[in-house]
Amino acid sequence: MTRVALVDDQALLRAGFKALIDAEDDLEVVGEAGDGEEAVALVRRTQPDVVLMDVRMPGVDGLEATRRITAEPSLSDVRVVILTTFELDEYVFEALRNGASGFLLKDTEPVDLLAGIRAVASGDALLSPSVTRRLISEFATRSRPTAPTGALDVLTEREREIVALVGEGLSNDEIAERLVVSPATAKTHVSRAMIKLHARDRAQLVVLAYETGLVKPGWTGQ
Repeated sequence: MTRVALVDDQALLRAGFKALIDAEDDLEVVGEAGDGEEAVALVRRTQPDVVLMDVRMPGVDGLEATRRITAEPSLSDVRVVILTTFELDEYVFEALRNGASGFLLKDTEPVDLLAGIRAVASGDALLSPSVTRRLISEFATRSRPTAPTGALDVLTEREREIVALVGEGLSNDEIAERLVVSPATAKTHVSRAMIKLHARDRAQLVVLAYETGLVKPGWTGQ
């Protein structure tokens, strides 16, 4: 059973998501919160697998709540998914920096919302290659790399190459095709890089690839 926490200041939206999620045999809503402060307390108390987190809320917003949740070692298994109205919301990239595992649009189809929750719970990141490319193109030009390049010294040359490709928005299958290896080998390299860099998930590899300069601002995938 995947346990889900709902965080949004709109009670009607929470009610709709709750009805949808609780109707599934393998999903359950373990609690709701209307702002970031309540969200952090809720997550500490219930230890959900996945948190659906709105960004714009009164008091403590979703960005700060996400940062607090992902910073706590006791909550390391909790995955935060940002709920947003627009794919290129200015807060999405900041949310990823703060530890979010990806995002879902509030008006996404019900089947896609449920699939997204299950994907994140299984360890995947909700960042499609096309969205990753647009995010980097849109936001990476706004500031310079902030992490020291030495942060990547723990990686082998092949792992650095893999992380760069993840940062460019390639899926495991696309990485495998680019490097002429099997998808299983590509997945293994990605997993090892995540462990070495202490990345929570694939989304964090994307952020690290940018912040260390491994992926250059303005990259468009051409």
